[in-house]
Amino acid sequence: MEIPDTQKAHEYLTRIGYYRLSAYWYPFRETVLKADGTVQALDTFKPDTSFKTAVDLYAFDKALRLQLLDVLERIEIAVRTSVSLRLGAYDPFAHRNGAFLDGRFARPDPKTGRVKHSEWLQKLDDKEVSSKEEFADHFRTKYHGSHMPVWIAVELLDFGPLSHFLAGMRWVDKSAIATQYGVPKPDLFVSWIRALSVARNVCAHHARLWNKPLVDQPKMPAHNEIPILDHLVRSPYRNTRLYAACALARYMLLVVNPRTKWPSRLKEHLKTFPRNPHISLQSSGFPRDWENLPLWQ
Repeated sequence: MEIPDTQKAHEYLTRIGYYRLSAYWYPFRETVLKADGTVQALDTFKPDTSFKTAVDLYAFDKALRLQLLDVLERIEIAVRTSVSLRLGAYDPFAHRNGAFLDGRFARPDPKTGRVKHSEWLQKLDDKEVSSKEEFADHFRTKYHGSHMPVWIAVELLDFGPLSHFLAGMRWVDKSAIATQYGVPKPDLFVSWIRALSVARNVCAHHARLWNKPLVDQPKMPAHNEIPILDHLVRSPYRNTRLYAACALARYMLLVVNPRTKWPSRLKEHLKTFPRNPHISLQSSGFPRDWENLPLWQ
């Protein structure tokens, strides 16, 4: 690896850490094909590998996480509101009543005896008691000993617990919310929200994002089911890479915030991707002509 300025390299390693930075020079390591067909990374680097390129890639990824966090925050808030409005129309405490939820979520599991709804409620109750938010403190003071109605309780939910609760709602309610966002099947919508919530956690914990496979992979619509996403269905990466999360987020923004400039901001940021023959945006699943697709106009 070329390291023309060792003092600056030492500063970066001291501030960021060897282990974190090593993830960004990993694609530059030479590889060898083993007898069993697997690829082993060596401790030597390919030609034209520089420490600066690894640092530039780290900085690019950091800004990319902020780009994605921006859009995921909007989607999270919108879905919270959709859930609260849907259940609040039944009862202020419908989220606590198994009669308003899917039986598989509200009743004991026949094999383990666990009740997912009870476990979820326990975590919510803990947050109702411990939250430092002003609205939570105000509610505890004014309504001492009472549980929060759904339109307040959802404000305590992070994206992960929200996605779990969404999965536990009745089919008719999930269908109504999915339709609101232009998604024809509730199981598709639930898998999208779950995948986006995991992507959000990656961003929030400052983990590598740009070429990392999606941990929770979203289901894909069938051909022509959502025509504007057909290119994603045909993609060799389909639902396994970052582009899938970006594309689904963009699709949901058509409802959540149709006048957003986020697609333009994302395009501009991706133009700053470090130039090097050993790395490309295709590792993130981005098609070569992605910015010209109808979804991104």
